[in-house]
Amino acid sequence: MQDSSRYDVIIIGGGAAGLSAAVALGRSLRTTAVIDSGAPRNAPAAGVHNFLSRDGVPPLELLAAGRVEAASYGAVLIDAEAVRVGKDPDGFTVTLGDGGRVSGRRLLVTTGLTDELPDVEGLPAHWGSGVIHCPYCHGYEARGKAIGVLATGPMAMHQVQMFRQLSSDVTLFLHTAPEPTDEEEELLAALSVRVVSGRVEAAEETDGSLSGVRLESGASVPLDALVVAPRFAANSVLLESLGVEISEHPMGIGYSAEVDPQGRTSVPGVWAAGNVADPVAQVMASSAAGLMAGAAINGDLIAEEAKAAVERRRAARGPGLGGAPAGSDNGITTGTPGRTAELESHAH
Repeated sequence: MQDSSRYDVIIIGGGAAGLSAAVALGRSLRTTAVIDSGAPRNAPAAGVHNFLSRDGVPPLELLAAGRVEAASYGAVLIDAEAVRVGKDPDGFTVTLGDGGRVSGRRLLVTTGLTDELPDVEGLPAHWGSGVIHCPYCHGYEARGKAIGVLATGPMAMHQVQMFRQLSSDVTLFLHTAPEPTDEEEELLAALSVRVVSGRVEAAEETDGSLSGVRLESGASVPLDALVVAPRFAANSVLLESLGVEISEHPMGIGYSAEVDPQGRTSVPGVWAAGNVADPVAQVMASSAAGLMAGAAINGDLIAEEAKAAVERRRAARGPGLGGAPAGSDNGITTGTPGRTAELESHAH
């Protein structure tokens, strides 16, 4: 891809956040380029949930529909990997994996995150199906089934309670976590949650589906679903290269880019939205964040253009001439004498 075109906005990441931003910007007549490498985080999942009117839609089907909508408003979809981004006098230039370059006045990064799974054999193969982490994304499908919770950090007790609401058959595998405190032990007993000590060595499967876990002792425990707590690692390399601030999530679940409520980062001209800025955002929330960022970027461009128009007007009038009276021929139409007289006649 060799593209020297210049756009109002470059969007890196063509998921729900990026495509929503492209639609918002396109509807404001902004030129946008959406660069996407084609590896959505939620591709392994059977469906997207909690997305009003589209609940259960396959992730790739949702993205395909979003791409059609963005393109209908003029977005240029570039199937490539963005490998480098740098500032230039008029904004930003993104270098693609094939050596092509795309330039733009503003930059929106919606590159998502990477789920770093616990080091247990077999987890990646069942990620998004038998191995899950979010009760709102996958819990309903596991309701009433045998569910295991793999304790790897501070979220284990929270996960136990969330999934216990969905099933009476919940087992906590202590794995690398310490023994429960007296208070935690009382809670687990009250909820009838079994506790299994010892490290989990592997996820087991039958006919390609998760069927349980094997402990380091060699014992097997049958399960229908295994809940894990991945570390949410923002795909923030490009943002970091520009100097955007990255911070650890207050719950200790990973890290993300720091943004304001509209997605603006600490670097002028750079926005971020979706999971790269909010690790716990579901698809609908990421889409909303993309819309907010797109609107904010459009507003920023409007302000820049208005300022430039004023500066051009001042330069055309020359130094020391000051403002022009209303209705004068100064390049900005404020009304015509004929129209003014007509309005005055109606007033009387």
